[in-house]
Amino acid sequence: MIGKKNIVFGFLYLVLTASLGPFMVVKMLPDVGVAQSEKQAKVSRLQSLRINQFEEDLEKLTADQIARANTDGILAINKLMNSRIPVDGVKAGPHAHGNLEAMLNIVAGVVLCFIAVSALFKQIISWVFILGAVMHSGLLFLLNLGQGWVLPLLPIGPWLVLLGLLLIGIAAFIGFKGQLVND
Repeated sequence: MIGKKNIVFGFLYLVLTASLGPFMVVKMLPDVGVAQSEKQAKVSRLQSLRINQFEEDLEKLTADQIARANTDGILAINKLMNSRIPVDGVKAGPHAHGNLEAMLNIVAGVVLCFIAVSALFKQIISWVFILGAVMHSGLLFLLNLGQGWVLPLLPIGPWLVLLGLLLIGIAAFIGFKGQLVND
């Protein structure tokens, strides 16, 4: 059964990507927490100033002081938004794509068990799916860990996944049997 390696790889890769995503997000959350606290302090001051008609310690603030407080609040909000970018990048990038490509390998492995084409063609399809997952979501994980050297290799993975889909579609058209086949 040539598809067996895709099924095994898919389940193991799913465990890896499903656990690495939250681990990486949790690792990045302290930065978000610090930014959230700073934002809350700055914006709370602005709210307090507004409620007290821009008086602080019983003294009226100048336009310059109000502008500075407003700028501090805006910059704190911006810092919070920027601190969320890496977290959202992990959730939307390697974590989601890794889970999807793991499931795709499981499905491809099962489908390969029902296709009667040459063993070489099935091996090519099988390895294209595995390499596509590793070269796409696997490299996305490395990129999010600061490994910039993977950037030039990154476009290869999605093309391999698309090639795998095309090849398995052709193989299914030629030799899908609807029952398990012997390789």
